[in-house]
Amino acid sequence: MTGSDDFAISRREVLLRKIGHELLLQSGDSKSRVLPVKKIAENEYQIRFENEFTFQTDSLVNTTRRLLANDPLASDYVVNVINSGNSSVAYGYAISKNKKDDIVACIGRKQPKAYYMINIKFKPTGIITAKNRYLLGSLPFLAFVGFIFLRSVKPRRALPDGKYTDMLTLGAVLFDAKNRKLIINGKTIDLTGTETRVLRIFALFPNETIERSRLQKEIWEDEGVIVGRSLDMFISKLRKKLEFDPNINIVVIRGKGYKLEISS
Repeated sequence: MTGSDDFAISRREVLLRKIGHELLLQSGDSKSRVLPVKKIAENEYQIRFENEFTFQTDSLVNTTRRLLANDPLASDYVVNVINSGNSSVAYGYAISKNKKDDIVACIGRKQPKAYYMINIKFKPTGIITAKNRYLLGSLPFLAFVGFIFLRSVKPRRALPDGKYTDMLTLGAVLFDAKNRKLIINGKTIDLTGTETRVLRIFALFPNETIERSRLQKEIWEDEGVIVGRSLDMFISKLRKKLEFDPNINIVVIRGKGYKLEISS
């Protein structure tokens, strides 16, 4: 194992603890501890908790997907939530590099309060040989050429269907788009319909710049009216409602638009 691989694995363990920390916050528990992450097998880790807690299945899926996106060695993994009381699997799902291959069921269900452990098994990563390293050395140049060629025709991504996006996790905040609510540390904050539409776009593309014109078009064009200053007003209101979590902020990208910054 190279030094860089060793660093990546150590960083993974920090991300796993972060997953546990956010789950506790989402359940309204800001005091109990996430116990040290335990490696239980090759490429498999266990997140353990000091006390009982409850969780939303879609919140767990979104939290692991968002945080493990920062792990370069975690493109494919399987998650099993174990009820420590009877050793049964309370919930499980599989995430793949190709999102269409994800296996996620029972979205939207709240699990009862219990002592849980979360086992995450990662797909083994291959060893890069010297020959492969030589080949990979040319990739930055090819990527640069591809970027120059494609940047002018980059398609705008469509918003995903609402089936998997009614409940979204933003740091320690649970965003219930269906019921127009923010939930943090057990406290509920109501949103208006327009605030919900604006935040949903940001939440689906965190840490990415969203063009101002795109926000205006997707939110108000169907109503036949686009008012520039209205967007600023709703952004300001959302900032105030999100200020309970200092790791979340909507920032202005001068000359372009806005970005929902979420610190992991």
